[in-house]
Amino acid sequence: MRAVFLDFASLGSEDLDTSELHHCFDELQLHDASTPDQVIERMAGAEVMLVNKVRITEQHFAALPTLKLILVSATGTDNVDKAAAASHGVTVCNVTAYGTPSVAQHTMMLMLNLATRFERYRTDVQAGEWSRSERFCLMGHQAIELSGKTLGLIGAGELGSAVANLARAFGMKVLIWDRTGQGESGRIALEPLLEQVDFLSIHCLLTPQTQGLIGASEIARMKPGSFIINTARGGIVDEAALLDALDSGHLGGAGFDVVSVEPPPADHPMLQPRPNLIVTPHTAWLAREARQRMIGILVENARAFMSGQAIRQVT
Repeated sequence: MRAVFLDFASLGSEDLDTSELHHCFDELQLHDASTPDQVIERMAGAEVMLVNKVRITEQHFAALPTLKLILVSATGTDNVDKAAAASHGVTVCNVTAYGTPSVAQHTMMLMLNLATRFERYRTDVQAGEWSRSERFCLMGHQAIELSGKTLGLIGAGELGSAVANLARAFGMKVLIWDRTGQGESGRIALEPLLEQVDFLSIHCLLTPQTQGLIGASEIARMKPGSFIINTARGGIVDEAALLDALDSGHLGGAGFDVVSVEPPPADHPMLQPRPNLIVTPHTAWLAREARQRMIGILVENARAFMSGQAIRQVT
């Protein structure tokens, strides 16, 4: 089978071992990046597409009759028109659980930075405030302990469960959103969850149902001084409502690894400096171990499809 990876550089590929991936196919072409307009030309005659973030639409499927399989090098598959894939008989498989330790530790890093006011104190030290202090330490920003605090999880699959385990190790109580609304055992409806949490952490997929899930009314239900963490997808939290709540002081802080437009324009509101907002550039998944694990899962998906038993299939 002939395969084409349309945006291989999006994996930070320089330090990855791709030998097993090459062995899966008769031919594998790697392109650092591709625009939607380049997809049809580059995929001509190929049976397998590997893609991370390039948008694949009905137009592409209609023009690529040899295409049989799309291997998405991510958990989210919102860049692929899955209805079009199904109508053209194209199997779509994603990768799951590849970045669990990496994303979980990044989530805790954001929580710890906010709880300890790390960014504020680091800024003070760099500005010379500690050197000018009359005391042995600076005390201008109130730190809190995670122990005894309540963490609410929006999404408690592979990633959310890993975060829950780490949070419990810090002595936190964990509440989980009941997304089905069916009173699932051990889970709680969104409104009472929001009213109880000190930290809210997002770990669900971006879907039509979760788009704007946490908006102004939901944030208003949260306790004054509480925090929101998002290492999932931009758009799940209403950014304008979030920034209003940070500026008003209703929220104590927020730590986001994702925004609604990526890469964001320089004037994106989430990039404007705020002392109670930490934004990292979608790097929670970026540990080398996680990216190498992703390559291994792509290999598993390819071999399973070729054996006639596709795994991690989303269409």
